[in-house]
Amino acid sequence: MGIECIEKANRVLAEAKKVVFGQNKMLESILAALVCEGHVLIEGMPGLGKTMSVSVMSKLCDLSFKRIQFTPDLLPSDLLGTMIYSQKTEQFSTKFGPIFTQILLADEINRSPAKVQAALLEAMAEKQVTIGENSHKLTSPFVVLATQNPIDQEGTYPLPEAQMDRFMMKVVVDYPDFSAEKNVLGLKSNPLGSLTPLISTDDILQMQEEVEKVYVDEKIKDLIIRIVHATRPGTKFFPKEHDGVILAGASPRASIWLYRLGKFMAYMDGKDFVSPEQIVRVVPDVLAHRVLLTYEAMVDKINTKDVVIKVAKQMV
Repeated sequence: MGIECIEKANRVLAEAKKVVFGQNKMLESILAALVCEGHVLIEGMPGLGKTMSVSVMSKLCDLSFKRIQFTPDLLPSDLLGTMIYSQKTEQFSTKFGPIFTQILLADEINRSPAKVQAALLEAMAEKQVTIGENSHKLTSPFVVLATQNPIDQEGTYPLPEAQMDRFMMKVVVDYPDFSAEKNVLGLKSNPLGSLTPLISTDDILQMQEEVEKVYVDEKIKDLIIRIVHATRPGTKFFPKEHDGVILAGASPRASIWLYRLGKFMAYMDGKDFVSPEQIVRVVPDVLAHRVLLTYEAMVDKINTKDVVIKVAKQMV
């Protein structure tokens, strides 16, 4: 177990928490995304430090960072890049878009139409971008951190299920508590200027290798599959009490991310094996955005997170 890397990761989180107050879960999720190379959808009201959190983590991890403000008139080429013809050389050259970075902040992703959202799919799934006839590999780690506003739905294009499924986890950001918000008042005008990198790309790649070595017992693998199957109506694990509540369950991607995040959580806890507690801990963020509730359940204001937590605990 690489104690040195774990200490560095904890130092990064501790330093980030000195700048971003009251959003510990969001910072930890960004670190998990970098190590597991998954993408995170961050949902929260404006002004809760979503953009600041991403900027801080990219600076402390010494990674390249680009921010794109998604708008209704954004085009796929604004994101990916395009082929440009030079009259001087009479040849086409490739102009690379902002997606060629290590951390991409897709701000208000649901403000752009489907064709722009779809342009992200290849990059998120295959870590490559096709411009013209050529495919270009993206630098590792490559992580998309997308934000969306839960309330202001005017002029938005909701993410389709296929797009939602590409996100490793969805994190709902809430308002900071009293003391955390009071600490915000003492922040310098440019807090990023005082930050220095604490870990490098090599450290993150080493952490990825160490997380890979964390042992997962067959019983834990069975637990993961049971939990995911229990969200799917019609399977033998589906709890009868959720008939009429769950419309559609989670995809196999949910199983993969429960497995990988379970290993990451065990690693950060200093363990070399995964326990059921670590799997249950990541269930709400991995499953809630993948499980669809029935219309009746939504009318009754049943919370998806509560449903998936209940399902998971029944399977342990």
